[in-house]
Amino acid sequence: MELRQLRYFVAIAEHGTFSKAASKVHIAQSALSHQLALLEEELGAALFLRSRRGVTLTEAGVLFRAHALSILRQVADAQASVSSLLKAPSGRVIFGLPHSISHALALPLIAAVRQELPLVNLELTEELTGNLAQQLQAGSLHLSILFDDGQLDDFLFEALVSERMSLIFQPQASTVQSKTSVSFREALSRPLILPAQPHGVRPIIEAAASQAGLPPPNVAADISSISILRNSLLAGMGQTILPVMPLKAEIESGLLRSLPIRAPAITRTVALCQARHIPLSTAAQAVSVVAKRVMRELCLDKVWIDATFVGSAD
Repeated sequence: MELRQLRYFVAIAEHGTFSKAASKVHIAQSALSHQLALLEEELGAALFLRSRRGVTLTEAGVLFRAHALSILRQVADAQASVSSLLKAPSGRVIFGLPHSISHALALPLIAAVRQELPLVNLELTEELTGNLAQQLQAGSLHLSILFDDGQLDDFLFEALVSERMSLIFQPQASTVQSKTSVSFREALSRPLILPAQPHGVRPIIEAAASQAGLPPPNVAADISSISILRNSLLAGMGQTILPVMPLKAEIESGLLRSLPIRAPAITRTVALCQARHIPLSTAAQAVSVVAKRVMRELCLDKVWIDATFVGSAD
């Protein structure tokens, strides 16, 4: 198996036809077909389904594409790390963010990387936490923010921020609007809209309830999209348990209200993660340092509401 075969395979998968892929990688179409045939023979599986309109990936092709992209990314990272050894960090860095973290971190991180690492091409991808963990493990991401729910042993990670969670609701649709706080037991009993397992705060809430000897959350709807969750809350269709930052604008405008949870207080721990088996490029290492500092400053300056920096000071 050769790197050029991986590049040819990825080009075919991306463009959907042999002719377009051959033009992209600057070889004759017959040579491209020959190299793919050698690759499929070595793997013992067809990677594409052929039709008059082009090609589509087989199940084996979809699986192999993830590995091919990861290998090519690592090769590019190795080349960039060596070439930038005595220069400023450069290259592409793919950074994963959960939906509920983007509002707090995305723009400050982009601004800081642009200013401090002008040769680094930072690509942010927003996904569900379960999907981010899979992509990080597969090598599709360099770095990712994940929540430390006790299931991060597959990664190298550093816990950086502790975020307090609140009960959030549409004021006219709730009977708790006169209160200044709410017990965890009462919050769990409300008709809750939460992400589906294993995403977001759902495993954290369920684990905290079990540890406190309380019933599981009363889940009225499984919604893993922040935008759909927001609209559902505004329509009075339920309540949720989340940090306030993802819904900060609606809370400040009075469209939604938040109540701190007590007895016990519920927090989630935000961690910066990387794959154990894939070394970071020089550029990714530099972005990691910047991300850590940005998160610390956001907490200390109280820009990240209800968040406490728990990482090391360096």
